[in-house]
Amino acid sequence: MIRAILTDIEGTTSSISFVKDVLFPYARAHLGSFVAEHGDEPEVARWLAATAQEADLDPADRDAIVATLRRWIDEDRKATPLKALQGMIWLAGYRDGAYRAHVYPEVAGRLRAWKAQGLPLYVYSSGSVAAQKLFFRYSDAGDLSALFDGHFDTEIGGKREADSYARISAAIGVAPEEILFLSDIVEELDAARRAGLQTTWLCRAPLQCPTDGAHRCVADFDAIRV
Repeated sequence: MIRAILTDIEGTTSSISFVKDVLFPYARAHLGSFVAEHGDEPEVARWLAATAQEADLDPADRDAIVATLRRWIDEDRKATPLKALQGMIWLAGYRDGAYRAHVYPEVAGRLRAWKAQGLPLYVYSSGSVAAQKLFFRYSDAGDLSALFDGHFDTEIGGKREADSYARISAAIGVAPEEILFLSDIVEELDAARRAGLQTTWLCRAPLQCPTDGAHRCVADFDAIRV
């Protein structure tokens, strides 16, 4: 029995291209001005200091920190300080109407149907919790944020580490074997399965499900059975 659904975002609910071709360039272009304007605010300063610590930089050298953050964006580095700062920058873009977050056509309807069945819905993404909430609040399918009961990011652990999924299970109070995890990344699904979760692999067109995959595989949310 499934008692909760945990979903990834990129490649699962939404296209990877939106993040890589819209959100990442926006954050990169606005990073310098954002740090110059907001760098002394406590929450921003916290993540700038965390960047300096992780990169072994002088915490007072804002130029070096910004350059490092831009390089991490180019590398698609899953660094928690970067994800937190990106989320703050993206908020301005959403509010200004610069873009709306992409979700695949069937996703909103399926999420609403699961919610109507009484299934709690959770998100686990490498993007910060703040960025996740913005993503679903400002989606091109409307405000979906109220559908979710909780969000998790890399502060709980890496997505390819089984312990992360065990911590999520404990946090939401649902046994691992009663949680269904949805992702397009096999290594994440492998980690979730090692923690005892049920898994479904989203393999969206033009990709096709393999005939001998280790995980149940579907082309879209409408093909998921819970």
